[in-house]
Amino acid sequence: MLSSKHSLKATFKAATMTGKLLLLNSKRANSSIPKDSSNGTFGTRSTVIQLLNNIGSKREVEQYLRYFTSVQQQQFAIIKVGGAIISDTLPELASCLAFLYHVGLYPIVLHGTGPQVNARLEEKKVEPDYIDGIRITDDKTMAVVRQCFLEQNLKLVTALEQLGVRARPIINGVFQADYLDKDKYKLVGNINKVFKDPIEASIKAGCLPILTSLAETESGQMLNVNADVAAGELARVFEPLKIVYLNEKGGIVNGDTKKIVSVINLDEEYDELLKQSWVKYGTKLKIKEIKELLDYLPRSSSVAIINVHDLQKELFTDSGAGTLVRRGYKLIERSSLKEFGSSLDSLRSALARSGSSEESVSCYLTKLNQREFKVFSNEPNDVLAIVLTDNEEVPKLDKFLCTQQGWLNKVTDNVFNLLKKKYTKLQWIVDERDPNIAFHYAHSEGSYLKDGKVLFWYGADDLSTVTGLITKFVESLDKTPFAFDSGNKLNKNTTDSSFASKTGSKRQYSTVVRTEPKTTGEFSTEIKKVALIGARGYTGKNLIDLVNSHPYLEIAHVSSRELAGTPLKGYTKSDITYENLSLANISELEKANKVDIWVMALPNKVCIPFVEAIEKVNNCSKSKIIDLSADFRFVDEKDWKYGLPELNDRALIQSAKKISNPGCYATGSQLSIAPLKDHISGLPVVFGVSGYSGAGTKPSPKNDIENLNNNLIPYALTDHIHEREISTRLGTQVAFIPHVGQWFQGISLTISIPLKENETYSTESIQQLYKNFYSGETLVHVLNVGQEATVKDIGGFHGVVIGGFKVNAAGNRVVVTAMIDNLLKGAATQCLQNINLALGYSEFEGIPADKIIPQL
Repeated sequence: MLSSKHSLKATFKAATMTGKLLLLNSKRANSSIPKDSSNGTFGTRSTVIQLLNNIGSKREVEQYLRYFTSVQQQQFAIIKVGGAIISDTLPELASCLAFLYHVGLYPIVLHGTGPQVNARLEEKKVEPDYIDGIRITDDKTMAVVRQCFLEQNLKLVTALEQLGVRARPIINGVFQADYLDKDKYKLVGNINKVFKDPIEASIKAGCLPILTSLAETESGQMLNVNADVAAGELARVFEPLKIVYLNEKGGIVNGDTKKIVSVINLDEEYDELLKQSWVKYGTKLKIKEIKELLDYLPRSSSVAIINVHDLQKELFTDSGAGTLVRRGYKLIERSSLKEFGSSLDSLRSALARSGSSEESVSCYLTKLNQREFKVFSNEPNDVLAIVLTDNEEVPKLDKFLCTQQGWLNKVTDNVFNLLKKKYTKLQWIVDERDPNIAFHYAHSEGSYLKDGKVLFWYGADDLSTVTGLITKFVESLDKTPFAFDSGNKLNKNTTDSSFASKTGSKRQYSTVVRTEPKTTGEFSTEIKKVALIGARGYTGKNLIDLVNSHPYLEIAHVSSRELAGTPLKGYTKSDITYENLSLANISELEKANKVDIWVMALPNKVCIPFVEAIEKVNNCSKSKIIDLSADFRFVDEKDWKYGLPELNDRALIQSAKKISNPGCYATGSQLSIAPLKDHISGLPVVFGVSGYSGAGTKPSPKNDIENLNNNLIPYALTDHIHEREISTRLGTQVAFIPHVGQWFQGISLTISIPLKENETYSTESIQQLYKNFYSGETLVHVLNVGQEATVKDIGGFHGVVIGGFKVNAAGNRVVVTAMIDNLLKGAATQCLQNINLALGYSEFEGIPADKIIPQL
């Protein structure tokens, strides 16, 4: 986190240099650099994100980028720039906008020119004239206004272009207006219509739209409009996530404390705020105008009043900068479950978001009802805080649950501020690997770390109280090794990476009964519609190919922000164009029953808002969801079914509403270990090597062909997410050591499995055990003893080959090998299996029979 104004300036200087280097590279026309599909080079985007990470944490930056890219590009933000900003801080402003542009964000920029007009009128010895704060604009003044707008617009566009940003000047043609009062104000307009086409055309062409607030009557007479008013009218039409007003003060200043007001929650604070003695004149008018605007806009919209230096900090960090104004919700305080009344189910749902089962939620509420407690939340339960007040010298924050929306809208700060008003002392416990751990450190006065858990407190000033808190905390860990209830995880994105170690020997599948594939009987032949969200990667392409050859599946929608507007290649059933589906678009498609199955082909921790948008429409009563990321591989099986048909009950997958598609390494490893699960003694070790397609399409050393030439790269050698997935799902701890090799696709796994010493094993008996276990499984092929397979054999094939059986001389360890195509059975083929099961087709429909198992 940058801690000084000097550091911020250094960052902006670096951003400026980044823009200049990009411009230089473009002049050199270096065609060997891989191009980003939206703009610039991969290197530029990566560099800009690294610079953003200097302002906030990587988690914050990625979280807000996902949030801002969840809507259409023109709905990201409207930024109103005061004329003084262009005069005084143009380099910083241009650098700020270049940051946004180079990460693929397109704000609508509208600027004023008040100071320049006043200076020009002073040169002409004309005294500016105002009535009620509105500039009287006669013909002579209008000529000056128009000239100043042209000059400032050109100045900003030129500064952006020098940083490698494509910018489009839009002087007029956006606002149509009537005279506000022709006799009183002369050529001053009252906007009655906003034309979106020039702005949308600019963004579609990959250019930042740079607007003035000049308007025209229907007959073409030019009128002057206040830039703040024009920005508000734009917001009413585009409904952006953010409306940003850049000014010199950097926010609304509290007249009593002389400090900038950080956050204003209008639903909670508006009436009391207007009663404050310092809220008067322009400040009161500004707050009233913002409330009127936000009351019109979706509740997700907010207004930020900030200094240009703080634009990135406001947009990409939890702490923000300047003054954030949002509608928010009034906070509700309850002292008993009876006070929830008919909304008790909403409390249950909030508790279940943390991964707790329905049974554990009921148990928790029963115990809670026997204690003294307070529950604090906003109306939709985006943030839920449960404080236990009995039997504790220092009240205990037992639950603090927050949705992604709650974090993004900073409801967490609002709730925690209320807690500090209610309780002079408070304690709480958080897992040290929680991604929001910095929030807890910021809101505490002390902490103590032990066994991966952090005890936080505030208000406990004396040594004896703190000692008592720590003593009880340590005792609780000693008595209950896994004392941190999963309900204390802060949000759906948070996962406890030690989960696998807690499972003991309990299998985490919904059933231990394996069911063989159904190959005869009646199957559906009804045509069903598939929608792919985020399908520009290798897995998406392979899944599209499989759907294209499927007799009953059709692609209805394919969403990719980077490829929006381009045709879907390789799909021949119909002409499909990539879209940039927003959450609102997805909800509408779900309401209209336009999609039978949604496939989330997004990076980890990205798809949750999309899933929630679908679930909110009748709880997926019509459609089903398959997620290819790791987001739901560790949740309760009552909610998401784990889609590995060869090791799970196919009937459960078939009836599931939501299916989590396993990882590639995890699929191959589980299939290789599962037959021996009851014979394992000790820690199996999985040595895996994947082709570089497993590193995705985003350039990195792991998919750089030159770097991989004659090379083998180890990475994430402990605590890899697939290690956790394998261990969790098998119910036995596994060590996983991944590498990436120089080939494109296919995984080679070599697995050393320790065996129980009170049993007798031979290579042949182990091989026969595997043969029996996978008898009847179409996509699993068990080799004979002495038969070999390599990763070269498996590329492009949809099945898994298991072999290499070798028991050591002592008879207490066996080595097994497995080959799997990471893009097919490791991802796309497995997804199609799950689609077929979920929609009632034959499990292997659409999978080419001649490409299931290679000829060895």
